[in-house]
Amino acid sequence: MAVITDLRLRLDPPVESAVYFGVAELVTNAVKHARATRARISMTRDDTDLVIDVEDDGRGGACVRADGGLAGLRRRLAAFGGTLEITSPAGGPTRARIVVPCESL
Repeated sequence: MAVITDLRLRLDPPVESAVYFGVAELVTNAVKHARATRARISMTRDDTDLVIDVEDDGRGGACVRADGGLAGLRRRLAAFGGTLEITSPAGGPTRARIVVPCESL
């Protein structure tokens, strides 16, 4: 797994927790469900948002179901004005993007 970032900031504890557990859930899903052998996490901050991209080399096919973990992650991020977008074609790779507005930081 590769983690790429140049950020030197601390988030408010509730936001930090939501982002941490969100990334952990995405990586866990990659290993458990997609059988990924590699994952790449990048974190950047632009003028308005904290952007976290998680990409794996798994088999793809991830989808957001109303009763699933990804929907729960979306709800947790939405509490801070954040979003989660998933692109996961059959055969992979899966790419997930978490965006949290800077006003939440």
